[in-house]
Amino acid sequence: MPYNLFFINLQTKIKKMLKFISFGSGSSGNCYYIFTEKYGLLIDAGIGIRKMKKYFGDFGLSFNNIDCILVTHDHADHVKAVGFVSSTYNLPVYATEKVHEGIKRNYCVRKKIDNNNIKYINLGENILLGDFTVSTFHVPHDSLDNVGFKIKYGEQTFCLMTDIGHVTEEMAHIISEANYLVIESNYDEEMLWSGAYPEYLKKRVSGGMGHLSNKKCVQAIIANATNRLQEIWLCHLSQENNHPELARKTIELDLRETGIDYLSTVPVEVLRRNVPSKIYELK
Repeated sequence: MPYNLFFINLQTKIKKMLKFISFGSGSSGNCYYIFTEKYGLLIDAGIGIRKMKKYFGDFGLSFNNIDCILVTHDHADHVKAVGFVSSTYNLPVYATEKVHEGIKRNYCVRKKIDNNNIKYINLGENILLGDFTVSTFHVPHDSLDNVGFKIKYGEQTFCLMTDIGHVTEEMAHIISEANYLVIESNYDEEMLWSGAYPEYLKKRVSGGMGHLSNKKCVQAIIANATNRLQEIWLCHLSQENNHPELARKTIELDLRETGIDYLSTVPVEVLRRNVPSKIYELK
């Protein structure tokens, strides 16, 4: 291949490289961003708009590259700033009809989404957003509705699922398709049951419409992941009932003990509650 053609191809690959960053993950606020040089999808807007602006500036990112906001569910830690962000930058907000209804009812969302920016996405439907093909799947949780997102970009499949009461057959299949997986690892079972939470809250967290433990998280990965999987991020860790190193070591150790090469070597990262991650390049 001539050098100039090789250089052009290399430049094209660099410009179109898929990237991912977390701006916060946990009950204090959730916000994720998946993007290329030209297009970007903001997933949830549960951190304040001032903080979001600061983080974008710190990492040299531009709000002008955001095409839209995707919303998983209507709890405040995922949507409290969605109206402000949407109206400030005139961004459409894609969510299921039930999630939009929940946002309208949520008193923590002080600025509601303008009607012209309310966009509906149906479960299982594929929609084209910029260079991304996005589809949703149901995630059991005690919100009005909750979905995960499967985002395809070229040959890459990025999947995000959070606030998981239990893993369904559909979610298991999604895990098997993922090259990159963001999955909840909310609590350590021993810490939860020996901790200070009242009994009703322990049952709510551990129930089938609550959250996913470290052990159940890794069991879902072991049972369903394939050699397509290139990286795992653990999200929505509890401050009271988990610890980043505990979650990471639990998942890594169980993956190594499978003896399966692609599971024992896959990188595992923890997305922090109040601190942005680095920008990950998804090659």
